[in-house]
Order: sequence, then structure tokens, then C-alpha cells
Amino acid sequence: MRLHAILLASLIALAPLAAEGQDVANRGQAALAWINAFRAKEGRAPLKVSRSLTRAAAAHAADMARKGYFSHSGSDGSSIADRARRAGYRFCFIAENIAKGQRDVNGVLIGWEASTGHRNNMLAREADHVALVEAPGRIWVMMLGRDGC
Repeated sequence: MRLHAILLASLIALAPLAAEGQDVANRGQAALAWINAFRAKEGRAPLKVSRSLTRAAAAHAADMARKGYFSHSGSDGSSIADRARRAGYRFCFIAENIAKGQRDVNGVLIGWEASTGHRNNMLAREADHVALVEAPGRIWVMMLGRDGC
């Protein structure tokens, strides 16, 4: 019975998210061990994947894929704060990394690790949640935050 529950949880984590007509892949669980090991090396607490942040990241990634743009601003002028609030995430800290073109989770994480601003977001002491999604066109959105404070 426990094996079935683990298998079902794994399949759900890999299932594409339906975000405004685009198939957006939830990569949060696939990236979590890497992110937490990276944070541990720098003396940071581990993160948990947030469903609310995943929904917000998926909506933004799908919008960029569908409308052919690449920006931290949404096509409707929304900010990361706006998108987090729309998804029901009441934050006191929020950050976003975006990337385009990396072939896989490892590639995008290593790229962000090498970029000062992205690295700082991934190592933010304030963060306790993370989301990572991939949209068509190899568009990646990571959101990090702290909810309810």
C-alpha cells in the first residue's frame, strides 16, 4: 500500500500543470534535493515546494510561452507580487528567477547558481518555499517565498 502511495505521489509531481491552455511541467520536486543541498552548503535552511507558488509560476510561464515574451513583468503588467497574491500566497518575502533555453532541470539550476542575482534568490534566508516549472519553449520560472508572516 505504501509503495502505491509513493508511486502515485511521484506521478502527480511529474504531471503537467494545465495553465491557461499550456502544458507546464512542475519541476519542483525534481529540483528540491539539488536546491536543498545547495542551500545546506551555504548554511541555509531547506525549502518545501509550495502548491500556491507552483500555480503562480505556471501561470506566468504559460503566459510567456503563449504570448512569446520573456520578462519578470506579466503581459498584463503584473509583478511577481501580484501573481503570488492571485495564487493565494500571502507573503512577506517573494523572489523570482526566470530562464529560457536550458535543456533540463540541472542545466537551469547550474546556470542560476553561476549568476549572482539568481544565486542570491536561491540562497535567500527569508525563503522557506520554492516552486519550479518549465513551459513549452524551455521557459523556466522559479518562485521563492515565505508565506503567512
